Amino acid sequence: MELIQVGDPGYDDNRTIFNAMIDRKPSVIALCRTKDEVAEAIRYAREHGLEIAVRGGGHSVAGMALTEGGLVIDLRHLNHVEVDPKARTAKVQGGATMSNLDRATEPFGLATTGGRVSTTGVGGFSLGGGTGWLDRKFGLACDNLLEAELVTADGRFVKASPKENPELFWALHGGGGNFGVATELTFRLHPLSTVAMAMLLFQPERGPEMVAKFRDFIEAGSDDVNGAVIYMTGPPEEFVPAHMQGKKTLAVLVMSAGDPAEIEPMTQLGHEGGMQMELPYADLQCMVDDPPGHRNYWSAEHLASLPDEAVRAFCDTTNTMIVPSASQGVLFPAGGAAGRETADYPVPWRAAPWVVHPFGLWDKASDDERGKAWVRESCAAVKPWSMGSVYLNFIGNEGQARVESGFGAANYERLKAVKREFDPRNVFHLNHNISPE
Repeated sequence: MELIQVGDPGYDDNRTIFNAMIDRKPSVIALCRTKDEVAEAIRYAREHGLEIAVRGGGHSVAGMALTEGGLVIDLRHLNHVEVDPKARTAKVQGGATMSNLDRATEPFGLATTGGRVSTTGVGGFSLGGGTGWLDRKFGLACDNLLEAELVTADGRFVKASPKENPELFWALHGGGGNFGVATELTFRLHPLSTVAMAMLLFQPERGPEMVAKFRDFIEAGSDDVNGAVIYMTGPPEEFVPAHMQGKKTLAVLVMSAGDPAEIEPMTQLGHEGGMQMELPYADLQCMVDDPPGHRNYWSAEHLASLPDEAVRAFCDTTNTMIVPSASQGVLFPAGGAAGRETADYPVPWRAAPWVVHPFGLWDKASDDERGKAWVRESCAAVKPWSMGSVYLNFIGNEGQARVESGFGAANYERLKAVKREFDPRNVFHLNHNISPE
């Protein structure tokens, strides 16, 4: 196990995470390459009274991958993926990113639900529930979780599956990193090689019209279709007309994991720019990767319905979005296979057919209050249609009531019992925390 401390070469590089708003300085960063080294790092931290943070992809908007003065268990070297094409499963080490997983399954024409960018860590994403471009077709990432291996707060190795530690296995379907450090996750894979996608660009004034058409398209479509409506700053790319670059632009992304013809209705609506293609799923996954270095602040509301009034409210909130910036006002569809799953996992937000996700990214500290205000106002505007629960991977520190709403009241009590068994001293608390008390 390699330990990096303050002043060592590479210290600052190894504490850099995606949210530049977070500037915490751990005393020790433990670069772990095996599960034995993870156990050693946990023991070291406890012997020295150090708070523990666990880093996989480093995407947590609240900076939960870092601790001030404590020890970071850095899993990035623990990133191997082993695919069994006959069994259609993948064993994924705890520090792997979506890119590691997608590129490993791609040669076999297989895939599973992943995040919408390739740099997301598989562990934190999946243990939090996991929603992405394929959730309407294959269910949430956690629905495809078959087994997990964890190192607990006392350094033990435990497995969780439907037959072995079944309550822990249940808790890992949405309960996040509360119960230990996930060193290996086994997922179900599905046949999928290529997808059809189109990113269609419109003037923002057409927002209410195009969002309503996208809503109707998704609600009439099969489970194969997915996508997003994204208000953003037009990037300096070839597919973006010059008059849209650097200005607020409406992008409608549609994709099909089945018949390419399914996306055609959305491509006939008079877009001004964009692109359309069939491509490998792994390539789609990295098309909208967000680079580290921006100041990040996000939140979300899961909507029980999307009437025209909610459409207008969503569109109106983007009037105060920082432009130009990397911020995005996003509307995702849900439902499909993810919404029909009947397992009682602690992810009540799966029932929502629509998700509003103000995704704030900007560069200047002087824009912090303005950017945060836009995110909060965006959520407040669609609150009348919110179902109350929320996908916790989409939010930062918004209070314990918000955390409990993400799990559901009854689920939270059940999760507390699992927490008491596997982490009674709340060693793993840098997360959307489930208190053992």
